[in-house]
Amino acid sequence: MPRYSEERRQAVVTKLLPPHNLSPQVIAEQEGISLGTVYTWRKEARAEGRCLPDALGKGADGWSSKDKFNAVLETASMNAQEAAEYCRRRGIYPEQLERWRHDCEQAASLSHSERQREADEAKQQRKRIKALEKELARKNEALAETAALLALRKKARAIWGDEDA
Repeated sequence: MPRYSEERRQAVVTKLLPPHNLSPQVIAEQEGISLGTVYTWRKEARAEGRCLPDALGKGADGWSSKDKFNAVLETASMNAQEAAEYCRRRGIYPEQLERWRHDCEQAASLSHSERQREADEAKQQRKRIKALEKELARKNEALAETAALLALRKKARAIWGDEDA
């Protein structure tokens, strides 16, 4: 397995970012590096906090929620001019960044109500499962009793003959 220098790695990761916005497949072909290696380097760069969209060439639509959140964090202390420069470098519009900021602010309240709703749904599902399991157990007991009666009836017919026929 070939080893790549840190400089080459950074050069490849830079090609994933604007203004190049090359896809991992294109970079792998151009550089002669396996696609898995490019994805690994992108994943490591994300772990370091760098914003690297998934679907490059799709603009802001290719950014994951985590990337959008990181962009909001990175620009939180910037003034309007610095934020505009950041947006130009990243290939996004300041309006998108503002929308992401608003979405992040709303996420806390939404997540609480959504968690509460999911907890209520889970509680209802547990109740339903418990009722279904109880009904299934009752039906299994009835089926076992019916099977036992049929087996006894068959034995009785075998011993005393078929009186019903």
